[in-house]
Amino acid sequence: MPRPVRSLALLAALIGVAVLAPVFSADAPTYDGDLSDNPRAQLGRQLFFDPILSRDRTVSCASCHQPARAFADDRAVSLGVEGRVGTRNTPSVMNSAGRTRFFWDGRSETLEEQALAPIANPLEMDLPVDQAVARLLADPAWVARFQATYNAAPSPRTLGRALGAYQKTLNTVDSPYDRYALGQEDAISDAAKRGRLLFITKAQCVSCHAGEDFTSDRFKNIGIYNGREFNDEGRGGITGDPTQKGEFKVPGLRNVALTAPYMHNGMFKTLREVIVYYDDPGKVIPDSIGRDAQLRDPLHLTEAEIDDIEQFLHTLTDDRFASRATSSTASPP
Repeated sequence: MPRPVRSLALLAALIGVAVLAPVFSADAPTYDGDLSDNPRAQLGRQLFFDPILSRDRTVSCASCHQPARAFADDRAVSLGVEGRVGTRNTPSVMNSAGRTRFFWDGRSETLEEQALAPIANPLEMDLPVDQAVARLLADPAWVARFQATYNAAPSPRTLGRALGAYQKTLNTVDSPYDRYALGQEDAISDAAKRGRLLFITKAQCVSCHAGEDFTSDRFKNIGIYNGREFNDEGRGGITGDPTQKGEFKVPGLRNVALTAPYMHNGMFKTLREVIVYYDDPGKVIPDSIGRDAQLRDPLHLTEAEIDDIEQFLHTLTDDRFASRATSSTASPP
């Protein structure tokens, strides 16, 4: 298997401004990188952690994209302002710089466009983007930050660009698996090595989860749609194409051990449950509609093989999370 190419550092637009002062209402960001030479990402980080972008100033981007969870959430679906319950699981925003579509249904084509949608969503931050911009414009400190960074006042465009700039820095390429792929044989356990081979061969995971970030960036119907209790149409609801009903974006797997629960609806609490599902999807949802042909037949994985695949997936956790006890189990709702 070819060695992965380490991601190049994203080039920031350096405009020679001073380091931005912290926003005192923002939570202290953790698990991200050194942004000292990236003023646009600094501004985006301040916005990401500040609840100013929600209607009642109680919810920030980081409320759902929790840094310690690899910028995902531990709930099946996240809670917005006033405890409003969302409709889909919150995916990680890490390793999103190279993605081509965003959201589970791919409705946004750019990270900058995606960044604005949760602000306006009534179930999330519930603040129309023009009102969010007006709120920033009313604060001289925010106006000064935008002027220093973009030589422009806050606007939907600069707001989206700043949030996108920060999210583009959240790349991870320093995991035990990366060291193993670069030749360090003892970087992962024998069980994880067996799991990697199963991932590529018998389990067929690599047919969708390939590349440096372990995603094909495609949309797949994995069988969690039957038009009744599982009625989220996914990509089909965006395109109107009935053949795409039940298709969802294939997520990347870096740091996947930290991002439970899993699937677009958060129905699986552990990585093991996910692997067991893929072993025989029809056993879990026998009446699914449009399930991908590749998932037609059971894989017949043994218990030991399931264990090994799970061990391999744990090796995709970046070193920045090493001090945190990794767990593939979701917290209670």
